[in-house]
Amino acid sequence: MTQSTVEPTTSAEDAGPGSRIPAGRSWLDRYFHISARGSTYGREIRGGITTFMAMAYIVLLNPVILSVPDVNQQTLDGGQVTTATAFAAAATTIVMGIIGNVPLALAAGLSVSAVLSFQVVPEMTWGNAWAMCLIYGAVIILLVVTGLRELIMNAIPLALKHAITMGIGLFVCLIGLVQAGFVTSMPGPGGLPGAKPIQLGTADMLTGWPVLCFAVTVLLIFALQVRKVPGAILIGIVGGTVLAALVHQFAGLDKKDWGGRNAPEITGSLVSSPDFGLLGNVSFSGLGDVGGITVGVIVFTLVLAGFFDAIGTIIGIGQQAGLADEQGRMPGLNKALTIDGAGGAVGGLAGASGQTVFVESTAGVGDGARTGLASVVTGLGFALCLFFTPLAQVIPPQVAAAALVVIGSMMMTNAMHIDWTDPATSIPVFLTTVLMPFTYSITAGIGAGVIAYVLIKAVQGKFREPGWLMWVLGLVFLAYFALNPIEQWLGVK
Repeated sequence: MTQSTVEPTTSAEDAGPGSRIPAGRSWLDRYFHISARGSTYGREIRGGITTFMAMAYIVLLNPVILSVPDVNQQTLDGGQVTTATAFAAAATTIVMGIIGNVPLALAAGLSVSAVLSFQVVPEMTWGNAWAMCLIYGAVIILLVVTGLRELIMNAIPLALKHAITMGIGLFVCLIGLVQAGFVTSMPGPGGLPGAKPIQLGTADMLTGWPVLCFAVTVLLIFALQVRKVPGAILIGIVGGTVLAALVHQFAGLDKKDWGGRNAPEITGSLVSSPDFGLLGNVSFSGLGDVGGITVGVIVFTLVLAGFFDAIGTIIGIGQQAGLADEQGRMPGLNKALTIDGAGGAVGGLAGASGQTVFVESTAGVGDGARTGLASVVTGLGFALCLFFTPLAQVIPPQVAAAALVVIGSMMMTNAMHIDWTDPATSIPVFLTTVLMPFTYSITAGIGAGVIAYVLIKAVQGKFREPGWLMWVLGLVFLAYFALNPIEQWLGVK
């Protein structure tokens, strides 16, 4: 595979397919191959700003997702998570620009954050969760360097990869609906399950101003997306927050009406010094108590959540930017994947969740970005966010939850790639997709899909088709689902 370099002098092959290198270029032009890729400084700066505007919402949204208490009922400080999110995004995106020299921006992956909040911390502490990010980042780097990524890519059917994205999309959407109070549980007497596990609002009725702000924000973002407005999610969150602030003021609401967390009011300065309280808050202590199977399944889930999306996103954006050839090969692909893998470890060290390439990078590419200079500009935008952490505290959780619903709808577009007429495909995809939100477990969805896939192939007499790795994964997930009876059989607590 052809790879690019970041040396002052490059070849046309390094710059990208079909590019030519003019003479008399500045060192910055030579370093980023700006002219060689048919771009200009203005396009790169504009594209970098556009990408930042399209994905800046993650600085506001990630603290909401990571607000779940861990196994010890300890919650993260929202301001520290905001700082960590901005810092990790700035660091990894700038590195991608300088070393990878591609217009790809990274930030905390929503799917990875969801796994951490709803799969990892119920079993361990947040310090352990950051350690898991270090482990999964190291695994991804190892897969890229050794070439094992191709073995895994070929082993897992493409349909299941799409199903994982779809399932996480539904899961994230459900989290948003619950966060906003649009969907609630319906407990029976004494806390027992009621007639319905979930319901619309309270007693099948939407109540309260915060839910209205959520609904208006969702509709606003969808409307902006239909009109193809750049930065629709960020603009929608800002608009929803303004509406919430007006409601808060004129309806006489207080903090408890917004769930006892962020309220749409300014109580101090909008500018503050970054709080790096989560930096280096990594703990491997206690991982042995969780169990080897559980840790292994969690690492595998994190790898799936962050790795395959990155491959598809990087190649897709590379093709859109004209950096990929007819076979889909892109200069520096392994380098970009390595940086993306390292983003998992960087996110763990920062306390911000694993970093991954964002599909919103296409917004900057569509605005002319072709080189890593655009990524440097995007990274600098995140660096500026470090000093505006108090702004994130103004966003009420109901408004931020609207973005989760929108992101969920975007992830569901993978359904177009599924052959729903083939039961061998549709059944594993269906189980993977629906069991994630229905069980509140991403691992359960992936496990059910893998087991169903190999079982159906066995019933069809196609034992060899899944490959040995899928059979191994199927056995691992079978042990995962049967962990409790196995422990009882072995006399383990």
